[in-house]
Order: sequence, then structure tokens, then C-alpha cells
Amino acid sequence: MFFSSKSDPIQIDGYQSYGSSNHLYLIGRALEHEGVDLKKTSFLSAFKNAYKQFASDELRHTKLKVTLPDNRSFYTITDAEGYFKIDEQVEGLGALANDEGWLQMVLSFDDVQKGITVLGENRFPIEMLIPAETASYGVISDIDDTILHTGVASLLKWRVIINTFFKNVGKRTSLEGAPELYRKLHRGKSGEDANPMFYVSNSPWNLYSYLESFVRNQKFPKGPILLRDLRGPFEKTQKPEKPHKQHEIRNILNTYPNLKFVLIGDSGEHDVDIYLEVAREYPEQIIAVYLRSVKHKKKVLRVKSVLSQYETTPAVLVEKSSFAEEHARSIGLIK
Repeated sequence: MFFSSKSDPIQIDGYQSYGSSNHLYLIGRALEHEGVDLKKTSFLSAFKNAYKQFASDELRHTKLKVTLPDNRSFYTITDAEGYFKIDEQVEGLGALANDEGWLQMVLSFDDVQKGITVLGENRFPIEMLIPAETASYGVISDIDDTILHTGVASLLKWRVIINTFFKNVGKRTSLEGAPELYRKLHRGKSGEDANPMFYVSNSPWNLYSYLESFVRNQKFPKGPILLRDLRGPFEKTQKPEKPHKQHEIRNILNTYPNLKFVLIGDSGEHDVDIYLEVAREYPEQIIAVYLRSVKHKKKVLRVKSVLSQYETTPAVLVEKSSFAEEHARSIGLIK
């Protein structure tokens, strides 16, 4: 296996993913531990954490092992950037998941060379979501300016830079009423549905821990956080045919063809175009589209114009979470 010659401890970041009772799909990254501590709240600590997350030292071509609760094991090897993927047909996974649909597994380095320090006794958690049988629909939500104040509509995205690099995750705020709305959607009309939640963002995987901490701290329902690989200026790999968010949403819909979905985004970027294109392509699966209004007059006017010409699926521009809640209740999505 390959390890850096540095003395930093090594670790595996397992990202929350999604699959089915016969499809094991896991993703993550093997890295040197850079000492990121998201619990520290100072301005300087926030900057240091952001820098360390982007200045990560990956472990290339390293063999990893994942162990299921029934002790079955699978192996994978990281790529040139330290990422790994396990994508296999495996029977009996549904029986191993908890009531919320989460299958909890353990990652480990398959072979550790002498002199290398491994964090956590070489046991790293990873989870995969298998929608519970009680689920009546799923929710696919954007993150930036949809649940998290980000500033993607600001001039030159200066607010994004300030919030990402100079603001500790504990000080980041959710949009008013969003956690409560998402918890109600998660529980559905019966109050016990355990509807699966998926969070999609154009942010790079380097910010996974940061965003996962935000979702947890703000008490949003747990769900896979689907980010993208940060492409460098000299990236040689082929650029994806579709935008990241559109690609991920389609993957989710194709993975669960018998499950209906609610799409939630904002009016600041391209969500209206992406979401409505998806809704036209999957009219039987998309039951509602909510677009949160951002403070940008021209963008809001454009979204209103686009929505006025769209009739396939209920699609509304919402000023406040309470409006989306009222609409969701009126079409039978929540209590």
C-alpha cells in the first residue's frame, strides 16, 4: 500500500451514501489527519480549519476494507486523489439497517505499515441509507441558501468566501424555520414515515465534515450529503455531461423508481432550470418543487417568469418556510 512519508496519523472519511437492500454503494476518502477541529469557534480557528480541509494529503492506491454488521467484508483501493468507491450487488442489506433505514458499517486500512499511526484503532464509521418501508416519499434539497445562509447570489460570491473560510460551523445559521419544515417532511403525513432526505451541493468533498456538522448541529434530518470532486485547472479527466446537482438528482430518482420526491432549492443560481427539467423528465416521481426566494430582485423576477410558464408539477417560489409548510400540508405531504 502507499503512504506518505510524513508522520501525520492516517484516517478514512466515510461519506454517508445511499443504496438499496441489494445494492451496496459506498464512497469516501483516505487522508492524513490534518488536525481539523470544528469545535473551535475563533476567527483564526475557522480559517485554519478551512485551509486544512483544502490542503489535505490524500493516500493514493491504498487498500481498504469495509465490514458489514454480519461480518461480511469487501475491499477497495483508493484512486490517485485518495477517493474510494464500492459499487456492488449484495443481497440481504435491508435486514441489517435500523428503523430509519441506515446501514452502519466499519472501514479500516487493510494493511498498515510499521511506523504508521492510525486514528481510532483503525475503525472508521460509514453509513448507507436504504429508504425505510414506512417512507411515503423522499426529499432532495440543495444546501447553499436553501438551508444554509451562504451568499451564492452576492457580487463575485464574496459572501460565500467569507462564510466558508472565516466563519466557524457552530456560528453558521440555517434559514428561518427550515429545520422544523424538514423534520415535518421527514416524518410525513403520518408523523412516522421516516422519509429519506438527500442534500445536494456544488461544494467540494473537502467541506463534507463542515456541512455534515452543520446539518447535525441545526437538527436537520440526517441524510446523504452529495458533493463533488474539486476539479483543478489542469484536470485531464472528462468533464461531466450534466451539472453535478442534476446528475445526482437523476441518480437518486433512478435508484428509487417507485418512490416519489419533493425537490427544494433556491432562486439564486440555476436550481429552477435544473429542477424543472428533472420534473419534466420524471413527471410521475416529482410531486412538488419548492424554490426559496433569495434577496436578488433580478433573479427572483426571472424565476417567477419561468414558473409562470410551467404546469407539469406544483412548483412554487417561497419567501418563508411557513409558506412551504402550508403548501405541503395542503397537498397531503405533512400533518
